[in-house]
Amino acid sequence: MRTPICDRLDIEFPIFAFSHCRDVVAAVSRAGGFGVLGALYFTPAELEVELAWIDEHVDGRPYGVDLVMPANLLEAARDTGLDPERLEEQLEAMIPAEHREFVEKVLAEYGVPPLPDDLERPHHLLGWTDTTGRSQLDVALRHPARMLVNALGPPPPDVVRLAHEHGLLVGALASTVRHARKHRDNGVDVVIAQGTEAGGHTGEVASIVLWPEVVEAVGDDVAVLAAGGIGRGSQVAAALAMGCQGVWTGSIWLTVAEADTVPVALEKLLAADSTDTVRSRVLTGKPARQLRTAWTDAWERPDSPGYLPMPLQFMLVADAFARINRSQHPELTGFPVGQIVGSMRRVRPVREVMFDLVDEAVTTMQRLGAMSTG
Repeated sequence: MRTPICDRLDIEFPIFAFSHCRDVVAAVSRAGGFGVLGALYFTPAELEVELAWIDEHVDGRPYGVDLVMPANLLEAARDTGLDPERLEEQLEAMIPAEHREFVEKVLAEYGVPPLPDDLERPHHLLGWTDTTGRSQLDVALRHPARMLVNALGPPPPDVVRLAHEHGLLVGALASTVRHARKHRDNGVDVVIAQGTEAGGHTGEVASIVLWPEVVEAVGDDVAVLAAGGIGRGSQVAAALAMGCQGVWTGSIWLTVAEADTVPVALEKLLAADSTDTVRSRVLTGKPARQLRTAWTDAWERPDSPGYLPMPLQFMLVADAFARINRSQHPELTGFPVGQIVGSMRRVRPVREVMFDLVDEAVTTMQRLGAMSTG
């Protein structure tokens, strides 16, 4: 099951695992895959701590870092004359009062209390803009990560050049062939073709349609990883059969023993089936697949003021999510997750999940090989 991307990154199996949890990232890399830390929710100082910990616990195995630096937000900031030194303050002022009032109204309906005065407030801006994302980039480049991934849109060309100068491969997610071609033209080494079944930000094209389209579109010089609802070894084999060099997984790591998923969310993930997710703009302003909850339903009501563009929507709801998580409210608690959630039935260690993925993929390929020679 070794593919060219395995040789380029010195990994045993072409299984990439995205997670915001450092323990999961390190465990996947130690098990022969390639862990990728989602850096969005960390300040630069926090990211430094996370990456230093991974460096110490990954046993010398390679790993990557996923950042969010959407170029269109940078252009919008320049066009509107925003001051990078006062960026968060200026963006906060753009959030309409009616949206803030609606958030408080929904929380009151479900009896969610405010955060205590002495509790540190959650971050609001994070890496949603080029300005904040580059601070995270500076931190990432100080560590021995082997791949830098941009999660939204084409990575800025100067970032691609800088990463290459530091010896890193550059990856980017694509939900359409048009996106994939833009990444290729920007010098990206790895295109992650993410079908609509995936958790988090997704497009509308199904994986089985998107994967071979992207492989054909970008040519032989760009590696393609298949993403979107992958949680079985047979799906890994299918992706390789379509010309992908590996798979990009995310949701399945939310319920492993090493994950830091909060208990009420973990319980809901384990109980959900594949019809219990919805693509909603409620989290960030862009369509993101997540568990359907009373919170996502509320934003579709007639009295909803509608969604704000990125990054304003996240800034609007950041405190609300902190309040919901603190209260562990079962009706409002959700999580970004893909349709593979219906197969996530029990908590297992990372190594067991990796073994099952590899074992089933090999078994599937052997079965197909026997059929072709029979």
